[in-house]
Amino acid sequence: MYEKISVNNLSIIIPVFNSEGSIKEIVERIVDVMESEQFSYEIILIDDASQDTSWEKILELGEGNKNIIGLQLLKNSGQHSANLCGFRHSKNEIIITMDDDLQNPPEEIPKLVELINDGKDLVFGEFASKKHNLFRSIGSKVINKFNKRIFNIQSDVTLSNFRAVDRTVINLVCSENHFKPYIPGLLLKYSQNIGGVSVHHEKRKLGKSNYTFRKLISLVFDLLFQHSTIPLRLASIVGLLSSLFVLIFGLYTLYRSLISGIAIPGWASIAILLSLSSGLIIMIMSVIGEYLIRILNQVSHQDPYIINKKINK
Repeated sequence: MYEKISVNNLSIIIPVFNSEGSIKEIVERIVDVMESEQFSYEIILIDDASQDTSWEKILELGEGNKNIIGLQLLKNSGQHSANLCGFRHSKNEIIITMDDDLQNPPEEIPKLVELINDGKDLVFGEFASKKHNLFRSIGSKVINKFNKRIFNIQSDVTLSNFRAVDRTVINLVCSENHFKPYIPGLLLKYSQNIGGVSVHHEKRKLGKSNYTFRKLISLVFDLLFQHSTIPLRLASIVGLLSSLFVLIFGLYTLYRSLISGIAIPGWASIAILLSLSSGLIIMIMSVIGEYLIRILNQVSHQDPYIINKKINK
């Protein structure tokens, strides 16, 4: 019988944005865990065009430890693009992704690794109780609902940025061209055996979350238009119902005019119907336009990020 060999070489990927006060501590704690568990490792820090001294901190860390790789992006490209950049520059068999705000405890990494070695393709750290603010918590629940509906994942799996992924899945994700990547969706697309493990979630020590209402709306749009046909189906249903309503109204008007002999002043009715039809046409065209924009961006073969500087790579 085939017996899976345990893999203990890890690539830890951390997108960094304005985290000068936390990046040193999180890296030191990761290194302590790697050494105590005797893991072979690399830590890939992707500076997403921070406006503070995060890159200088990364340079200092890289000079003291050659296992720490620094990548600075030319422009702010977002967390998902930064993660994809880290995937493409990683080399080890198990990839860990985590946030830069110290809310994902590095001491919990071995739990994720254990499930990957047990045969899982993708493992999420599931937080017993999150230390986010109210808006962030509500936003996370909304995104989780969309993810479960669109990607048809089992109800007992909770998505998070603290996760472990098998190399095979990462290679498949990296093989595609992604102008605007959505990392959870791509990982779910190529994962067959998904699991979760309960982990601790720490309170944010420094700064505030970059998770805004605008980013929530943008993420929902990306989910709907990049990974589903829900908007097109809704537009089709609304268009069909509207056409049915106009047909019924037209037949009713024709009946009253020809059969009943009742003259009906039609300016108001015509204006309402034309406005309704025009609005629906514009709405449906806008939905189609959103898909066309994403198709054009996808076939343009542009990378979603540009690397400006590197260290130890």
